[in-house]
Amino acid sequence: MTFPEANPLSQTDDIAAKLSSVRQAIADAARSAGRDPAGVTLVAVGKVQPVEKLEAALEAGQRVFGENRVQEAKAKFPALRERYPDIELHLIGPLQTNKVKDAVALFDVIETVDRPKLAQALAEEMAKQNRTLRCYVEVNTGAEPQKAGILPQDVPAFVESCRAEYGLPIAGLMCIPPADEEPALHFALLADLARRLGLDVISMGMSGDFETAVRFGATHVRVGTAIFGARPPKE
Repeated sequence: MTFPEANPLSQTDDIAAKLSSVRQAIADAARSAGRDPAGVTLVAVGKVQPVEKLEAALEAGQRVFGENRVQEAKAKFPALRERYPDIELHLIGPLQTNKVKDAVALFDVIETVDRPKLAQALAEEMAKQNRTLRCYVEVNTGAEPQKAGILPQDVPAFVESCRAEYGLPIAGLMCIPPADEEPALHFALLADLARRLGLDVISMGMSGDFETAVRFGATHVRVGTAIFGARPPKE
């Protein structure tokens, strides 16, 4: 004899539940560090996730999203913004200079400023489009040769040149720690750099370590898998 399967949570309910869990974990981590949970922004990362999952998060009240690729965001977010005009969209992946025009038109925050050529291109394109995007400098805290980002010792001079030479509005710093190292060491380094430079925004922490990041002062955490589940396999 067979029994009917229990009805699983709908996708909307499932994502709403996961969002609630992540938000609670952020709040708990903030309070344990003596911080106001309102000082931490959850950036829901929709990399390669279908639009239906993003819609479920939007229905659950999420408004800040991160995308890794300009073209993917371009295919998803203009239509979503027609229904949810208060979306705030962060570019959290590498940006090629030939995609700067589209990036400035589409995103609200660029988290991956990592070289002078890109800083100049962004500043020039913002002036052309009369748009001001908040920009974060990506810091290669592990000095990994295969990874983009400014080396920690070069960050002060780079931030100064972005502002003085290009007029680029640098609001904060971001990092992605090495996968095989204790992230707390890198979070502490990034937070210290931001404090020394008088920068208010510290973007660090992902699904596996965002609570640690919050305890070390993250103002933005970038969480994908813990909200949307595993990424679909590449076709």
